[in-house]
Amino acid sequence: MKVDRRSFLSFVIGGAAGTALSPLPWKLMDDSSIWSQMWPWTPVPPDGEVVYEDSTCSLCPGGCGISVRKVDNRAVKIEGKQGHPVNDGGICILGLSGLQLLYGPTRIKSPMKRIGERGEGKWQKISWDEATAILSEKLTDIRNKGEAHTVAAITGADSGTVPALIERFMTAYGSPNFMRMPSHRDADELAVKTLFGANGRIGFDLENADFVLSFGSGIVDGWGSPVRMFRVSSQWKEKKTTVVQVEPRLSNSAAKATQWVPINPGTEADLALGIAAYMIDHNLAANAAVSGLSSWKADLLASYDIETVSQTTGVAADVIVALAKGFATANRPLALCGRGKGLVAGSLRETVAVYALNALAGNINQDGGMWAVPEADYIQWPDAAPDQLASAGLDQPRIDGAGAGRYANARYLPNRLAEGINGGGPYPLQVLLVAGANPCHDLPDTQSVQAAFARIPFIVSFSSFSDETAAMADLLLPDHVYLERYEDVSVGAGLARQVIGLSKPVVSPQFNTRHLGETMIATAKAMGGSIADAFPWDDYETCLEETLAEKWDALMEEGVWVESDIDPVASRVQLAGMDAPAVQAEGDVNSFPLLLVPYDSIRISSGTAGEPPFMIKTVADTVIKGKDGFVEVNPQTASAAGLDEGALATLTTPRGEVQVRIHLFEGIRPGVVAMARGLGHTAYDGYMAGKGVNVNELIGPVEDPSSGHDAAWGIRAKLAKA
Repeated sequence: MKVDRRSFLSFVIGGAAGTALSPLPWKLMDDSSIWSQMWPWTPVPPDGEVVYEDSTCSLCPGGCGISVRKVDNRAVKIEGKQGHPVNDGGICILGLSGLQLLYGPTRIKSPMKRIGERGEGKWQKISWDEATAILSEKLTDIRNKGEAHTVAAITGADSGTVPALIERFMTAYGSPNFMRMPSHRDADELAVKTLFGANGRIGFDLENADFVLSFGSGIVDGWGSPVRMFRVSSQWKEKKTTVVQVEPRLSNSAAKATQWVPINPGTEADLALGIAAYMIDHNLAANAAVSGLSSWKADLLASYDIETVSQTTGVAADVIVALAKGFATANRPLALCGRGKGLVAGSLRETVAVYALNALAGNINQDGGMWAVPEADYIQWPDAAPDQLASAGLDQPRIDGAGAGRYANARYLPNRLAEGINGGGPYPLQVLLVAGANPCHDLPDTQSVQAAFARIPFIVSFSSFSDETAAMADLLLPDHVYLERYEDVSVGAGLARQVIGLSKPVVSPQFNTRHLGETMIATAKAMGGSIADAFPWDDYETCLEETLAEKWDALMEEGVWVESDIDPVASRVQLAGMDAPAVQAEGDVNSFPLLLVPYDSIRISSGTAGEPPFMIKTVADTVIKGKDGFVEVNPQTASAAGLDEGALATLTTPRGEVQVRIHLFEGIRPGVVAMARGLGHTAYDGYMAGKGVNVNELIGPVEDPSSGHDAAWGIRAKLAKA
């Protein structure tokens, strides 16, 4: 039998989840198979001494421990670190591909300033001293005019010392506009505040659950810590744990579940509330951990009877009853939410409805249950003391409207950034700092985002890679990649305990890049005054060591620190937040009769580094083929539009229009079409650029009425022959 390279990789990667990351498939991916593809920039390792260096991967929120094999001081292979509490020797395909990011052609090799028109790609190399001077002088000039609030920063995360340094800089400078890119963490944090009345996050004891009810969470598609989820999924099969996947599309997670429950898109909260109503009505709910049930019960039973929920969700009444009974009578039931990889905040209504199921099952802060976990609080810096200029700036409203008025409960609303810049905000934005994020590709309605960015006079990108946002920048100050730097990695990603990993440099910086922490400290010192006073450290490594304090030695020796003795933020749930209206898809049903929903794949990177060549070659030719992207369409839907397998079609939504090819797929509900998230790049290199469609070009943000977060789960659409 002839097996080509794509088929071989599909076999290996596709089998990873089902084989529990057993050594066999990964032994096949040895040095020669990784490097024998002979990409033009591939280094050929010389003969020499073989050593291993341990570190932590930060390419996704999973925070896996890694061991990097080096030959003659050149990294040649990345493996999972044995015994690590997150991944215990396993590694995902993105982590395996990390060396292609380290040595690849998309790296930004030195600080540069734009010399041509924005987006034209004309740059001039400059020194780091010149780069620091340009940035500090620009910021000082704006601040001296009393306009510090017109500067904003957007990062990929807000945990760990590096994002904390950026936020500290913004505070000392005088801007309220520090933002984090959207994710399910937004709804998660707000749900904890709503249900438990405290700050924290939710963790799940997946390993000990015996009935898992997943509302669209991509269990083996990248949700949480991917390698942990692969392993847990295999453990569930061995223990015959019941796993129910609720979603409109037969994803890999649904295919590996005990039961797939197809549902009308956007009605997951209704199903959760219907199950809750049945549990309460039939005395299957454990009330000890729940407050406010009596005032909530009547409305719940009246609005979410089984027949009504069945009509809304498209799930048969007997299936809903069976789910309710199975969940309520299991010893350790566990309900999850956060669609796909959790890259969209989602609605508060859906999140609290699903979390409330765990409370009604009496499985809060219990083995196999849902834990309300406090955030790691090891960053104990003295507050930055703002001067008069900073205080005046901090008193201004945020450009995204978060924290005030009807958005009072939201910490960040980057989904409203484009609107704020394009004229809907309280003032024009003069400078935007972007670190660890690629909003010009990853935020919905990319056309509006890019138009907004074009209006900002000065954009600074700290990206290590030539992404879409870097292409819009005026100043590039490239960070080291994760294999070249020290950095703490605070791991949440659904863990029911606090875990901090330590990234350590396993190789010297390959180019003239600088640690982002060093750049922020140097910029603060160049500006002087109270801003410099807020950064007393000589360098980032000193800051990191002092911040981690007693954890530093353990992290340097073990690479990870675990706080397993956690005091939950609370033990009782106050039922609230479930009476908000459902979030509807944008668009008129008569003009756009179909629903477009994005889906996530473990084979498509959602990180700011983009898709390494090794990953892109594993994507099935029913997702991308050549330059063409595909949409999944039920044969019944395709037939009505006169479309066959592989046909070229025009996909139109209220936000945009693109050409796609058709992939007929029985595993999707009629009237629904699905498209992979993470493709359609215009930046990076020939291995990524121009492949497929960026689904964010077709979907706009839809504000959750309870929070202002982006809760769009899809958009109305139509298909026609091209």
